[in-house]
Amino acid sequence: MLKQFLAVIALGATLAVQSVSAAEVKLTDPNKMVRQVSEHTFERIKKDQPLIVKDKEHLRVIVEEELMPYIDYKYAALRVLGSEVSKVRAIKDEAQKAKAIKDIQEFIGAFRSYLVATYAGVFTQYTDQHVEFGAAQPFKGKDVVVVKTKIIEDGKPDIKIDFKVREDRSGEWRAYDMIAEGISLLDAKQSELQGILRQQGIAHVSKLLEQKSQLPVQFRGNNSND
Repeated sequence: MLKQFLAVIALGATLAVQSVSAAEVKLTDPNKMVRQVSEHTFERIKKDQPLIVKDKEHLRVIVEEELMPYIDYKYAALRVLGSEVSKVRAIKDEAQKAKAIKDIQEFIGAFRSYLVATYAGVFTQYTDQHVEFGAAQPFKGKDVVVVKTKIIEDGKPDIKIDFKVREDRSGEWRAYDMIAEGISLLDAKQSELQGILRQQGIAHVSKLLEQKSQLPVQFRGNNSND
């Protein structure tokens, strides 16, 4: 079954990329999870401003410790790969399939590194804005919910950001996509990469993401190809 196949891929990626314990955050409630993670992350950025001023690379540390344990990067990476995953599942030759699965696992690791760099770059723009949370969304019996937030800064228009959060088999909720002003970042990345994936393959795209993730931390804007 496809779900079992994806589970094998995700398990391999989990073994390759260990994440920090998420014990302090209430992962059984998506609304509380998003609120707690947001508050912890922004408080950490405020507290560590002297370190950030000296070296923006410190933002990677904050993202790793405060944010990534609550991002379902494996699921997000597989969504970006889209039909490429189904192609791997259809491979009959066992050696070829094993190689293809390894490529997907390496892509997941590269995509995670890319997300760390991307979020770190976004946080260079944080100057003490206020985050307002929407009404708690009902989630019992659902696999995915959208948690609404709003970034408020004096003298500037409010920025609406929605987080798509999904429940895993253990009953824990993690975010896998961010919708900023109606634009899904996951969909945008999938559209950007699908042609390259089709023409040059998963391993090539993994190298591209690794290269981008190693660039110095900086905000590159919404119109960037990064």
